Amino acid sequence: MSDPTADYGVLAWLTVPEVAERLGVEVTRIRQLLREGKLIGLRPDGGGPLRVPADFVAGGAVLKGLAGTLTLLHDAGFSPEAAVRWLYQPDDSLPGTPVQALVENRGTEVKRRAQAVAF
Repeated sequence: MSDPTADYGVLAWLTVPEVAERLGVEVTRIRQLLREGKLIGLRPDGGGPLRVPADFVAGGAVLKGLAGTLTLLHDAGFSPEAAVRWLYQPDDSLPGTPVQALVENRGTEVKRRAQAVAF
């Protein structure tokens, strides 16, 4: 089994039931968020259980600014895998990674960069 963190830069992954537990909701609600593109789940090891980067869930809620950023990336043609890679790729202009900026409540800066990659 390959290490999912090696491919995406994600330090910790959560299964869908773990995300539901952290958010205090049913698994069906998490699946709805995944369908709506407000969360991204991947199968990093090529066929295991669907996993969500742990950074996407903070303080009992989906990370502020994540859903809008994911929408921008989706509209720019990013696959879920490419979106996760982009969110974890260091950006010297932020500084840090886009996901770190979201955690630090700098979503406007992240969304500007997501819009820029669309063009």
